[in-house]
Amino acid sequence: MQLSPVELKELADCAVAAAIEAGKIIESYANKNVVVEQKSGGDSIASQVVTEVDIKSETVIIKALQPSCEKYDLALLTEETEDDQARLQKDYFWCVDPMDGTLSFTESISGYSVSIALVAKSGEPFIGVVYDPVTHTLYSAVKGQGVVRNGKPWGFARKTHDPKPLLQICDRGMLQQDYYPALKQALTAMAIKQGYSGLETRESNGAVLNACSVLEKETAVYFKLPKAVQGGGSLWDFAATAAIFNESGAVASDIYGEPLELNRADSTYMNHRGVLFSTDVSLAKNLKELIIKES
Repeated sequence: MQLSPVELKELADCAVAAAIEAGKIIESYANKNVVVEQKSGGDSIASQVVTEVDIKSETVIIKALQPSCEKYDLALLTEETEDDQARLQKDYFWCVDPMDGTLSFTESISGYSVSIALVAKSGEPFIGVVYDPVTHTLYSAVKGQGVVRNGKPWGFARKTHDPKPLLQICDRGMLQQDYYPALKQALTAMAIKQGYSGLETRESNGAVLNACSVLEKETAVYFKLPKAVQGGGSLWDFAATAAIFNESGAVASDIYGEPLELNRADSTYMNHRGVLFSTDVSLAKNLKELIIKES
């Protein structure tokens, strides 16, 4: 089954409505005491926390998307529900993170969001919707139909900076990694060679808003290195933003420059090949080469 542009637009509108409704629930619990529980996840604390707000947000989203699943025979993959593997059988599946950045939410700091994507069986993202309930910023993209930000067509402005400002690395937790000091030294040298004035690491957001901040700031990059242990984010952490980046003409790839494998049969984790988000094609190429050399 091939979805038409009209059908994709209908499904995108459905995802937007679901994301906003879930965002209202999340916003109603902001700055309140919520019960934080542990769950099985990757090797990071961020992937091992869940709250009642995650569950309530997911429930609302599933209810909103269910009619479209029945109408178009879509599968559904969500973070807080066990993967039933239907995504490997159906032509398309919804890929949902009901609240990305749960750790930030439990710390009463911004950086959390709702993320909903429609992904083909091949792993290609066709729809991406992200809603930030703190700033009420809504991003949405449909393959072949452009990117919309808060109801208006949107694309990052490629500006000429002379000299370029600091290159920002957007990632929560990278500073705590054993490899970071050596990697930072190599990255700083690369950034200066690219014309940037230096390098800084921003630690605040979940994976989804980290990627969005790259589009917003332009002189930024977000990446996750490949690693042997499970983790590095999951399909639902990158599917929606990959759709938005693809439609905007920016780079959303694995660390080796290949398209993100957003429908892995053997796992939902993305640690096997890492991820890379950038608005600068040349920077992405040099970063890929640097990481391959250092690893």
